[in-house]
Amino acid sequence: MPVQQVTAQQAAAKQVVVHEDDLGMCHGANVAFLDLSQRGVCTSGSVMVPCPWFLEMADMQAGHRDLDIGVHLTLNAEKSFYRWRPITKASRAAGLADGDGYCWKTVGQLRRNAAPEAVEAELRAQIDAALAAGIDVTHVDSHMGALLCPEFVEIYARVALDYRLPVLLTRSYADYDPRHNLGDLSDTAPLNRAVTKVEAAGIALATQVLETPWVRSGTPQAAYAALMARMKPGLNFLALHFNAPGEIEAIEPGSAHIRTEEFALFQDQNFTGPLLADCELLGMRGFRDGLRGTAPKQSATRH
Repeated sequence: MPVQQVTAQQAAAKQVVVHEDDLGMCHGANVAFLDLSQRGVCTSGSVMVPCPWFLEMADMQAGHRDLDIGVHLTLNAEKSFYRWRPITKASRAAGLADGDGYCWKTVGQLRRNAAPEAVEAELRAQIDAALAAGIDVTHVDSHMGALLCPEFVEIYARVALDYRLPVLLTRSYADYDPRHNLGDLSDTAPLNRAVTKVEAAGIALATQVLETPWVRSGTPQAAYAALMARMKPGLNFLALHFNAPGEIEAIEPGSAHIRTEEFALFQDQNFTGPLLADCELLGMRGFRDGLRGTAPKQSATRH
């Protein structure tokens, strides 16, 4: 997101990327993304290259070139039985996989075991695979936020800069809602160095990242109204997890309803319309093209 293209007026506006994480994780995630993208509600998404339904997402891109798809760089496979492996097929010494050969379930396990050079090779392989499959990669972000950890955040930034892609970062861990996955974040020096390099390259930071409300006590409508009421002037990145019903109930029985209810809510313009009425909806392709000097200033849609 090019710093020089953010005017004072834009900085004072409430800009929003309505983003779907976990594309390619299952068929229902892909279905939901296509549906909400065509409705003009979901403005961007990111695909998990190691996952079983990655190629369907590539096929969707071939048929719908306007879909805004980044790479959800993936180093964890957190489900109980639905697992995936690193695509680099790295050795056991690389520390990318558990004893069964699957990506680690938790970010803590990844932090304790992964060799930095193996992490970097895996990230590059995932981006290369997405490009080779025909995906017009618009940005990179991180599954479970794993790459924001002190051990990996500078690698994350370096890879994004090498591919000339916007990268999802915030200036502070406090501005990143999914940090609950990450463990100890007391060492902020690597994040600070990554932020400095990213900004120097002309990539702006998200003001805040707001995540799907996985735990809620009231109605879904109330939970999402509260989430969206937290948006503020600047660039708000909504890391959401839309999913059509179907196989997700077997994959993630404890929280499948959160994903499917989220999808249903965002299909309802009577719900989303008022909540996004004062927002400028942005995708990520314009930011990427602006960074590369191949497009005019990012345009926004008043919802």
